[in-house]
Amino acid sequence: MGTKTVDEAADEQAVDITKTDASDDVTGTDTDDDEVLEDGLDAGLDDAGLDDAVAKEGATGVGQGAGAVVSAVLGLVSLSGSWIGTIAGARQTLVGQLETSSSASVAKQIQAVYGDAWQTTALWAGLFALTALVTGVVVLARPAFGNPGPQAPWIKSVSWAGVALGVIGLLLAVLKYTDALLGLPSAS
Repeated sequence: MGTKTVDEAADEQAVDITKTDASDDVTGTDTDDDEVLEDGLDAGLDDAGLDDAVAKEGATGVGQGAGAVVSAVLGLVSLSGSWIGTIAGARQTLVGQLETSSSASVAKQIQAVYGDAWQTTALWAGLFALTALVTGVVVLARPAFGNPGPQAPWIKSVSWAGVALGVIGLLLAVLKYTDALLGLPSAS
């Protein structure tokens, strides 16, 4: 129909009110893009220098932040287990079952079927922990090599978390691999 409701009329007025010239600011003075560009050039920054400064600052923070998060996640994966470690352990169990004869001693069967799989899982957990540890240390040491600016506090915190989780995961992986932690039961 041809009638407008009060809400539609108010929406139309709001749209009309917000349509202003993009060059006007809040005070009503007219600014030009050329003046802003000249101000940037007067400050000693050319277009390429300004772009390089913005790109360099943004890229280092993003890369360091991503590295810190990756370090913490890898450390967590080393503690909780990974898909690839589970698959490798299951594969090793299958290999142990295929290679062990039924006439072998019970101790040999336990070692071939369960012990080797346990060590394979521990090995993969150790690899994830070592990767977390190295990644966290690299992120923490990065400002000393080429980026003298301050590092964001959250990046340092997450990197330290990745390093701590990596150290704990590496310690647990070594203890699992050497059977010092939850070793195989004796067959006698």
